[in-house]
Amino acid sequence: MKFGIFYEHQLPRPWGEGDEERLFHEALEQVELADRLGIDYAWEVEHHFLEEYSHSSAPEVFLAACSQRTQRIRLGHGIVLMPPRYNAPVRVAERVATLDLVSRGRVDFGTGESSSLAELAGFGVDAAGKREMWQEAVEQTCNMMVMDPYPGYEGRHFSMPCRNVVPKPVQKPHPPLWVACSNRETIHLAARLGMGALTFAFVDPAEASKWVSEYYEIVERECVPIGHSVNANIAMVTGFSCHPDPEEARRRGEDGFRFFGFGLGHHYIFGVHKPGRTNIWENFERARPMLPPAGQDSGIGTPDQLREHLRSFEEAGVDQVIFIQQGGRNRHEHICESLELFAHEVMPEFAAREREAGAAKARRLAPAIERALARKRFMPALADEEIPELRALGRQIISQLSDEQREDYEQGGAKTSLAVPLADPSAGD
Repeated sequence: MKFGIFYEHQLPRPWGEGDEERLFHEALEQVELADRLGIDYAWEVEHHFLEEYSHSSAPEVFLAACSQRTQRIRLGHGIVLMPPRYNAPVRVAERVATLDLVSRGRVDFGTGESSSLAELAGFGVDAAGKREMWQEAVEQTCNMMVMDPYPGYEGRHFSMPCRNVVPKPVQKPHPPLWVACSNRETIHLAARLGMGALTFAFVDPAEASKWVSEYYEIVERECVPIGHSVNANIAMVTGFSCHPDPEEARRRGEDGFRFFGFGLGHHYIFGVHKPGRTNIWENFERARPMLPPAGQDSGIGTPDQLREHLRSFEEAGVDQVIFIQQGGRNRHEHICESLELFAHEVMPEFAAREREAGAAKARRLAPAIERALARKRFMPALADEEIPELRALGRQIISQLSDEQREDYEQGGAKTSLAVPLADPSAGD
């Protein structure tokens, strides 16, 4: 089983001058530490307008910064919002490929459709059609990263003419695909589409075992990849705070994990929010006595307690556990201490088993993945004679000139490479 760390960039009120800057630079230091410690993934969300809960609206910028401070840790979009009003598919393809280049092939491409009304309405995304938008955009973004040239597309939610989308990613055919899952239905969808399941649902190991079993049954039986490859993996999130004293681990990590859940509920389920004015942390403090405690079953405890907690996920067949270590007012130094203790005392035994289990899993799934790719109907490539010619604007303007205007223009030196006509010929210039 692999391990990842996860960032929403939470910043509870009250906010002081420089707090956001400090938050981002501390996160960069944490990712750099995680890379040195051998942790496998750093995941970063994309959210907009979700004050206090998530100040992470440009994950590609943060992950690019991480790429230049690290050597081996994989950099995961967890996730890119794919409805085209959030991100034009071609821009996603360009950004993911560029990040893959600057990180030397360490990107995982997580996707999602969004479900916060603050975000959906802020970008004019129709909630009823967001699943269809997500699926259309993901498939075409993958085609853009692979095809040379991309033939063009006339769809329901976006259209684009034939272009060669550059750059292309290091990883071929494209970085591994994931989709955010909050329930069993989306886990099944991920399996049918050959995508890794980024499971943002807090489930106990017994329930996780059922989800994992169903996921792999679907992958082996009916998968038709949405992209050009299959990424058969399940990742599940848990809280995180590790200390030799269980009470100190709870003191350092419990409120951060509970605020994570409370902030999520505020923006997605029960909250009434006035932009720039609602204080979610104050509401959390009022609600704290009624919230359930968070301990060993939430990834908070001693190394032995975490080892027991994580073994239960490993036995359930989970491929990766992602730690929510930056939540609420969790302190930077405590996060770093927890990561170091975990890496030294807990992680080695899981890493040793993961290498053997990963190889066995790859052998077991190879025939199923081959069958899945055989079911895929790939977008047809254009023959050379079908690729349209694109005429530069200057050439188009010249073609609209009268014979007399063209002769005057050419006599003026327009045949040199530096002479570009900028006037509108319809204006009679």
